[in-house]
Amino acid sequence: MTRKTARRTQPASVEGLPADWRKQAKALRRYGGETPAVALDRCADDLEATLVERDETTFSLVEAARESGYSADHLGRLVRDGKIPNAGRPGAPRIARRDLPRKAHAPTEPPLAEKHRRGDVSNAQIVQSIIQRGIE
Repeated sequence: MTRKTARRTQPASVEGLPADWRKQAKALRRYGGETPAVALDRCADDLEATLVERDETTFSLVEAARESGYSADHLGRLVRDGKIPNAGRPGAPRIARRDLPRKAHAPTEPPLAEKHRRGDVSNAQIVQSIIQRGIE
C-alpha cells in the first residue's frame, strides 16, 4: 500500500505568506502545537504590518527614481499625466511604493547578509529583506 504525502504549496507571493502561516498555525493547534502556532500567528501579524508600512511609504521624485530605475523627470510626467497617483501635494509630488513602476534592471541593494554581520540584523530587517528580495 502506498501512502500519499501532502505536498506543501508555495504561496503566490510574499503577500500570501501571512495567510499560509495562519493555515499552518491552525493545523498545528489541531494537533496540540499551541506554542509554534502562536509564533506563526505573530510572524503573520508582523509581516502584514510590515507590508502595509512598505506600501504606504512615499518617495520624492528623486528617491523614486533611485528606487525604480526611471528618471525623476519621467516619473514626474507620469504623476502629472495622472498615470501614477500623487501621494504628495501639488508642486511637491510624492509616489507611494505600491504605485512605483520598476524597470526590470532597477538597482538593488546587496543581500542583507552582505551588509551586516548576523548578530547585527533585527527581525524587522530580516522581514524587510524577504519582502524586497524573497528568500535567498
